[in-house]
Amino acid sequence: MTGCPILPPKPAPRPDRVSLLAYLRLFRRDILSAQPARLYRAWMAEFRTPFFRSYMINDPELVDLVLKGRPADFPKSNRIREGLNPLLGNSVFVTNGEVWKRQRRIIDPAFEGGRLKDTYPAMLAATQSAVARMTEGEVEVEEAMSHAAADVIFRTLFSIPIENEVATRVFREFRAYQRTQPILNLAAFLPLPRWFPRLHRRATTASAKVIRGLITQLTEARAAEIRAGTAPDDLATKIMTTADPLTGECFASAEMVDQVAIFFLAGHETSASALAWALYLLALSPDTQDRVAAEAANLPDNPAFSDISRLKFTRDVFRETLRLYPPVPMMVRENTCPEAFRGRKVTPGAQVVLSPWHQHRHERLWANPDAFDPDRWQTAEGRESSRQAYMPFSAGPRVCTGAGFAMVEGPLLLALLVRAFRFGRIAGKDPIPVAHLTVRAKDGIALTVSRRRSAARGAGPA
Repeated sequence: MTGCPILPPKPAPRPDRVSLLAYLRLFRRDILSAQPARLYRAWMAEFRTPFFRSYMINDPELVDLVLKGRPADFPKSNRIREGLNPLLGNSVFVTNGEVWKRQRRIIDPAFEGGRLKDTYPAMLAATQSAVARMTEGEVEVEEAMSHAAADVIFRTLFSIPIENEVATRVFREFRAYQRTQPILNLAAFLPLPRWFPRLHRRATTASAKVIRGLITQLTEARAAEIRAGTAPDDLATKIMTTADPLTGECFASAEMVDQVAIFFLAGHETSASALAWALYLLALSPDTQDRVAAEAANLPDNPAFSDISRLKFTRDVFRETLRLYPPVPMMVRENTCPEAFRGRKVTPGAQVVLSPWHQHRHERLWANPDAFDPDRWQTAEGRESSRQAYMPFSAGPRVCTGAGFAMVEGPLLLALLVRAFRFGRIAGKDPIPVAHLTVRAKDGIALTVSRRRSAARGAGPA
């Protein structure tokens, strides 16, 4: 067994019974510590408010029913849209039905088959730049990984590095946005009429407006390059020139802005979260970190796409990180038909909450669920647990389009960073997980960083 003697941190749960007002305050501050400890053992829990009922389901059969068996009967809840609308508009993350199907028909081809291999050189260049930027001493790795993940997105999507002026401004505004935006806001709890002004934080709305304006600049410039025949063959060009096979229509400019916003959210914010937690977990377990470094040492200076398959243990480290700290901790669906969950009636309009955070740490589904143990992925018990209760990218038809992308990006960045540097825990500065847009650390993740003596090879071209 690989792991660490110190259990990785998780938020302290709330008491079983609290007032609705206290719950709303806890939820707005952090959705993880707003939940009771019993959810780590319960198959299902019902939450009642004066306005709606919500059911968290951890039973693997019910989760499969909602995500895979009858997903059309459990569409994305509009309560999620309330919080994210200022940034994401009508993106594929929040839409349902025929609109969502059309969006996926246009987007999915960009991430299929050999396309991932085509984006790999840009991903490698961003990774090598991240290694070159890393400094020794005390480093706030959450910020460093946000920088690295943003660079990957801009290079693969628009063929520009993070140092590009517009890319830098988007990155800075997004950092401000994610720190002020909870997954659900007050409008998610109150049955407000459509004409009622939406209750978003002023700073959140302002950041979202700036981000969308900058993304509009990038998409309009790319549209002009496509018309002129000078556009690079990257993800933005692929998506903007792909027609819906049923209608023959491409995304309009405004639609593309919505989609780029979710690509940045999903591809930057979630990757940055996972990578920062992975480095912290490796700092907690020096032996595990040395195994990653040894595996990475066998890669060539400039690893090819085919070399990623050699990072088997590093991949398991990244999987285990996604288990302990799933970037998107909860997903909300809405019931549209009369249902019975575990003998309990669930009326149409009820909210159905699926929680990767609780499923991944469920005491009935995982052995030693709170421990960091990458070796569990090579055991029969671990593989069975993952089949029943592992969904960092969701599952079924709405599984994240970029899951394959993330499972190349994450191990590659970890491998090359750990090959070059040693990351150490700072006593008294262990991070406290909180959930805003993704699972982040309340005050960042500070680690010591020192160059490995064996890392004599260069960082590669930036």
